[in-house]
Amino acid sequence: MLCRWSGLLRGARALLLLRAGCPSAVSSRPCRALRSPASPGLGWVSARACSTRAAHTHEEPPPSPPPRTLVSHPESVPGSASRHEFQADTKKLLDIVARSLYSEKEVFIRELISNGSDALEKLRHKLMSEGKTLPDLEIHLETDAQKGTISIQDTGIGMNQEELLSNLGTIAKSGSKAFLDMLQNQGEATSKIIGQFGVGFYSAFMVADRVEVFSQAAESGNPGCCWRSDGSGTFEISEASGVQTGTKIILYLKEDCKEFASEERVKEVITKYSNFIGYPLYLNGQRINTLQALWMMEPKDIGDWQHKEFYRFIAQAYDEPRYILHYKTDAPLNIRSIFYVPEVKPSMFDVSRELGSSVALYSRKVLILTKAADILPKWLRFLRGVVDSEDVPLNLSRELLQESHLIRKLRNVLQQRLIKFFIDQSKKDPQKYAKFFEDYGLFMREGIVTIAEQDVKEDIAKLLRYESSALPAGQLTSLPEYASRMSAGSRNIYYLCAPNRHLAEHSPYFEAMKKKDAEVLFCYEQFDELTLLHLREFDKKKLMSVETDIVVDHYKEEKFEENRPAEECLSSQDAEDLLAWMRNVLGPRVTAIKVTPRLDTHPAMITVLEMGAARHLLRMQQLAKTSEERAQILQPTLEINTGHALIKKLHQLRTSEPELAQMLLDQIYDNAMIAAGLNDDPRPVVTRLNELLTRMLEKH
Repeated sequence: MLCRWSGLLRGARALLLLRAGCPSAVSSRPCRALRSPASPGLGWVSARACSTRAAHTHEEPPPSPPPRTLVSHPESVPGSASRHEFQADTKKLLDIVARSLYSEKEVFIRELISNGSDALEKLRHKLMSEGKTLPDLEIHLETDAQKGTISIQDTGIGMNQEELLSNLGTIAKSGSKAFLDMLQNQGEATSKIIGQFGVGFYSAFMVADRVEVFSQAAESGNPGCCWRSDGSGTFEISEASGVQTGTKIILYLKEDCKEFASEERVKEVITKYSNFIGYPLYLNGQRINTLQALWMMEPKDIGDWQHKEFYRFIAQAYDEPRYILHYKTDAPLNIRSIFYVPEVKPSMFDVSRELGSSVALYSRKVLILTKAADILPKWLRFLRGVVDSEDVPLNLSRELLQESHLIRKLRNVLQQRLIKFFIDQSKKDPQKYAKFFEDYGLFMREGIVTIAEQDVKEDIAKLLRYESSALPAGQLTSLPEYASRMSAGSRNIYYLCAPNRHLAEHSPYFEAMKKKDAEVLFCYEQFDELTLLHLREFDKKKLMSVETDIVVDHYKEEKFEENRPAEECLSSQDAEDLLAWMRNVLGPRVTAIKVTPRLDTHPAMITVLEMGAARHLLRMQQLAKTSEERAQILQPTLEINTGHALIKKLHQLRTSEPELAQMLLDQIYDNAMIAAGLNDDPRPVVTRLNELLTRMLEKH
């Protein structure tokens, strides 16, 4: 966490060093994030876990499906096979696809299932356009640990010999892409086709030293066919009998890849990548994908129990979501998404981790990234959920996003929609939102500090909540609400940072503002000061701390003057003499000393250019060890109240008891520094304070 905020402190330090005459020190670069390994996928979650039902709802989850297997006939190749050779360049490309394109071998299951889904979609479209009845559209996987094989079979459109030669003999020729192009030319469209690049099939050679493909085209009159290859440069095509309509792929696994002949291992991969494929998916006769892709459904059709179970699946959590946003749009981008805010308060690990979003990215219901760091800005990393977009630009392996204006646009669209959602929730149930802000407010502060665009900062700032001097204790207000209460012509939003309301209301800085009857926001959290310093303004109104000496410049001193009897204050000459003596005693510990009419009950106060930046700079970076070093950096001004009893007594003691006067002045100065939060260790003051008390008692 210190790493993240150290970048913010550089900005604070720059303000102070500019004051000290060091403009070259300005730097706003954030601390480089320390990347940690990606979290494990969702494979450990059983899909059937999401078919359970919350007891308090009236909805019933679907029953567990019975085991189901295809009626299988052994395929055979009675005739001779024709041998074909991959072209020289194509052979090199095959080697690249099989060995270098994908980072994880397990994705071959995702690719082959996606191809099967596309084949089923093509058959569905063909039969529906012809007005024919649809058969069972399914995908079946079978593992055989003894033989070391895994097979994937679909009941889709299948391929004849010419299509096998064209589609499997030419790498990067996508039949699905051609199918989509045909639909677009006919003025139709479908979002259920997954394939784009025509290379997914060849991922099988990452794990198999031999691949057999049996296919029977759905069109009548075509014989079944067999395609075989060991990936070394040639393949065979021959007629085959006993082939069912659709395509069956058999992979003879390499010795070091026999893990994929294990049912549990394959189930884990399916659950991770292909759990939301739109067609029934069976593994050794057991239905796997029993969980629906809720983000593709209409919100009104989704029950509370479904959201709870889906949240627990996608977030790997056991609590319930406190907020749910189901967002669907087709413009400016195609987006299908669901976002959840966890009920459990985030831990310090959640707050401080440098990883980006925990939202999963899907494309056409196929998992692309378990944690898509670029889909949301980092300050929204507390969200869990899913984003599915057909417009996301993927690389060839579908494992990485290609940074582009589309990704930036998607990120901005989602960010704005989420901000609007939280604003709406704050109006709908202010108390619930107040609890949410208490738990998650640090993320919003981080967003304001780390994002460069002022308009986005101000949008996030609408989510901030503070107590106000104009409202009862415990009641929160927002910056837009504060602005709505400002009198005509007012240009500043004032705030005061203090540990609690009592200290804020009894602060010398607030005392000065009470005379003006000006509303002041009370900020209690550690990083509120830096947040508001980085925000700078809101709705064309400047954000100003009442502790900074800039506030004095905005109000002429005569505006604070009251009809105080002259005998209550030191005369002008006495005040000048006292100030000269104080400058001599305090020396380099202060830059200036002056009389202020802003105080009544306090004898003195310290002002600096940027109080919030000064406090964090000294507290967290500890650059100044002595009061002189602090003064050189901060250049503080000591403002005194010449009507206060301590100041008048100090004026008397400076001539009668100079030693005691010096001790009293040191105490007044240290008290002011402590009140300003610029003295991180007040313990050395205690000895002097005890001595002052002793002398006071001796006089009585």
